[in-house]
Amino acid sequence: MTGRIKLRDMTPADVDAVLHIEQQVHGHPWTRGMFSDALANGYICKIVEEGGEIAGYVVLMPALDEVHLLDISIAGKFQRKGLGEKLLGEMLTLARERKFERMILEVRRSNLAAGALYRKLGFGEIGVRRGYYPKNNGRAENSEREDAIVMECKLE
Repeated sequence: MTGRIKLRDMTPADVDAVLHIEQQVHGHPWTRGMFSDALANGYICKIVEEGGEIAGYVVLMPALDEVHLLDISIAGKFQRKGLGEKLLGEMLTLARERKFERMILEVRRSNLAAGALYRKLGFGEIGVRRGYYPKNNGRAENSEREDAIVMECKLE
């Protein structure tokens, strides 16, 4: 990344800022423990900064010859500027450099913008996980669920 945009490893000191962004952009956000566990377990956790401010992050879980995109988020004030696309592009490059064969992810069926971005960067649909996500209505106890589209990008 260039100019005012910087990519770096996430550290435990970043978790508060990351959690703040996570809670702003997701209806069912990850917990502090989930981010701490990802760091402790050696997942690929990166921060993107713009002008010295944390603008977003990504968490990738390596598994044998593939890497699973678990979470990618851009803070609201930095959205719609191409930062998510740049961050994901950097992660695809990193995955190729580390010789992973594919990257996989799940995306809410209703998240059309994310689905379009993933397709633009070479992901294709490989399946559906029925009822994978709680509905985005703020009530986790509600039994309604939303399907996840499973997508894959071959990295060869």
